[in-house]
Amino acid sequence: MNRCALFWGLLLWQILHLYPGSAQESSHYDTRFTRPLREVLDQIEERFDLQIECRRFSPDTLRLPYADFRLRPYSAEESLEGICAPLDLKWSRRAEGRYRLEPYEYYRRTPAEGERLLAWLSTLYADRETWEQRREVLLREARAILDMQPLYDSLVEEPRVVWGEQRSFDGYTTRSYALETLPGVFVGGTIYAPANGRQERHPLILAPAGHWEGGRLREDQQLRMATLARMGAVAVDLDIVGWGSCAGTVAFAHEDPRSMRLQVLWSRAVADWVIRTRTDIDTSRLAATGGSGGATHSLLLALEDPRFRILAPVAHLTAHFDGGCPCESAVPVTLAAGGTCMTELLAAVAAPNPLLVVSNGGDWTHTFPTSEYPFLRRIWSLYGAEERVENQHFPEERHRYGAPQRQAVYGFLARVLGLDLRRADEGCVQVQSPGELEVVLPDE
Repeated sequence: MNRCALFWGLLLWQILHLYPGSAQESSHYDTRFTRPLREVLDQIEERFDLQIECRRFSPDTLRLPYADFRLRPYSAEESLEGICAPLDLKWSRRAEGRYRLEPYEYYRRTPAEGERLLAWLSTLYADRETWEQRREVLLREARAILDMQPLYDSLVEEPRVVWGEQRSFDGYTTRSYALETLPGVFVGGTIYAPANGRQERHPLILAPAGHWEGGRLREDQQLRMATLARMGAVAVDLDIVGWGSCAGTVAFAHEDPRSMRLQVLWSRAVADWVIRTRTDIDTSRLAATGGSGGATHSLLLALEDPRFRILAPVAHLTAHFDGGCPCESAVPVTLAAGGTCMTELLAAVAAPNPLLVVSNGGDWTHTFPTSEYPFLRRIWSLYGAEERVENQHFPEERHRYGAPQRQAVYGFLARVLGLDLRRADEGCVQVQSPGELEVVLPDE
């Protein structure tokens, strides 16, 4: 061993033996003040006499570094802020003395944050000209983020169609289909048409399914689609990725981020196919409606296909929630134009055409009458068209596309599409079993 190495070796030995605590402290310093999160929350509850609910995670599994240093003896909320930040959690005040902790969600903000975002967005345009400039950027960048062209280029040029049995009922017919989109990938749905067949031209109403149990096969979906057909529209619904009889043709699950683009592709492909192959569609009267995730995909269809100028989203599209499923938020269109939200995108896509948003008191759309709706009315006012944007709010309703919501949509679509509201009688609709509406794909 050379003299230099020997010198430094002896010096290190002296440091370790003369000051044994220094090395030990250095190696363990970062974990000295770590405590289980459960203990910290118990301490906050006792100190401030409150209750803390933990949602979608267990506080028993997490440990908080520098735990005691994050507590503020004068403020429960500052203490919660301090313990949430390093664990990627967020807190919210639910009621007096009651708080909730939950994991950070990139697609969800608080209603107060949504209001602040809308207030900031409103400062970006003082008149129609500046709004149109903002709108152009929003649409261009949202479409660029969605980046659908590679999928459009991969569509099957002559798609295979598997048909179900056509059935006739009181004032309408149904026929289910499975349409090939990408090679070997099918989307399923049902065409509800007026009983008078193709003797006259009808509006087309496209309805992407939401996430409710049963998808497009559920009873309330059938009631809505059949009633719209009885009123005089060709109403077409479609499955969401990973649901329905065609789910096995998709190589990934619904929760896969790729499902968002595929679902947009399906909406566009079904719309193009129906318009191309039927002779009874009035292309000047195209509309889309859907609830929850179906509302998101009604908006995204209109973003990609400006022919759909009339929208009736239900129970969705607020400023503080982008949609909690990857099929709605995995492709971050709300990052367009330096930051936006579903409400401003809705305005960019729809204004100044007729728009109805149906909101409920029992879900995240409870803010719509006082927050999002005034924002939309201001945009429509730039065109002198405030009367074309509407909000039907049901304070006692929960998150659904139920009977009150459907009646609101019937009245709106009857007025703007020229449908016969007198025929909006759901008692005349015969609900079919799932087996009667599904299509069996042949073995390859």
